[in-house]
Amino acid sequence: MGKAKKRSFHLGINDQFSKLTRSEAVEHVVAMLKKGDKNVYGLITLFGLTAEEILEAGASYEAVRGLGGLLG
Repeated sequence: MGKAKKRSFHLGINDQFSKLTRSEAVEHVVAMLKKGDKNVYGLITLFGLTAEEILEAGASYEAVRGLGGLLG
């Protein structure tokens, strides 16, 4: 994890995570999409996740499609 991401976590932007890898972030995004949590946008943009990564992790096509232009 880079310095900027560590700083962001340290500043409390994402209080629920203390240290997060990219693969863990993808798993959290899938879980958040299944719950319908709108805070998923920050986590996707922080790690620069792609639609393919999220779909391969088990998210539904409709949920990923609903993110619109965020994933490209």
